[in-house]
Amino acid sequence: MSLNLNKLVDKAWEDKGINELLDAPPSALEGLTKKHDELLAELKIKTIRDLGNWKYAAKAHALIQLADGES
Repeated sequence: MSLNLNKLVDKAWEDKGINELLDAPPSALEGLTKKHDELLAELKIKTIRDLGNWKYAAKAHALIQLADGES
């Protein structure tokens, strides 16, 4: 299966596979910079994988999903 991830990542990372992207710094994501890498590193987030698995991001995502079902 082929996925086009180009709109998710910085131009320099467009030709990389998913596992390589998960091990990349957060600045590989479109819109984030090296400064974001530094700030996130203070929270022990050094890769996109770390960011995706960060417990506070997961909690925030769960709240968003619950809010969608609340009337």
